[in-house]
Amino acid sequence: MNAAEQANSIEFASKIAAVVGLFKAEFPDLRADLKPWANDPDTRDLVDPDSIDVGFHFPGVSRLFQCRSLLVQIRLYTDPENDGEPETSPQRRVIGLDLAGFDHRGKRWSLSTIDNWVFSGEVTPDPTCRERLRRCCRQVFSLFNPSQTSSEPDRF
Repeated sequence: MNAAEQANSIEFASKIAAVVGLFKAEFPDLRADLKPWANDPDTRDLVDPDSIDVGFHFPGVSRLFQCRSLLVQIRLYTDPENDGEPETSPQRRVIGLDLAGFDHRGKRWSLSTIDNWVFSGEVTPDPTCRERLRRCCRQVFSLFNPSQTSSEPDRF
């Protein structure tokens, strides 16, 4: 779901802004897009209401990243331990991130933190850029799940 639509509380809006800040701190040339999905019926049917989706665009095609745009999908779940208690709102935690790089030909590569943090696709970003993207993912986990560590494997 578009990040702009998920910003339904001050706390959640602050976390979304922090995610944008994390990526922009690592990649200053990026321009954030809090509404990467079109608002048409076909697209609406495909949108996951349990995700925060943010687009990022380079000023042109990035040779190091092998793409023009990034789509970051932060996968959420509601913590059942805190669900339904009247004095607290349900805790939404991150279970994983999916990143994808796109250019005019379509999707070029992807990274899933749910699938061993491995890049796949026709091309992949430069090794240094891959590590910087993984670092952003680890920081997103820390932001949303401060009491847990990410499930990143020790090796890639």
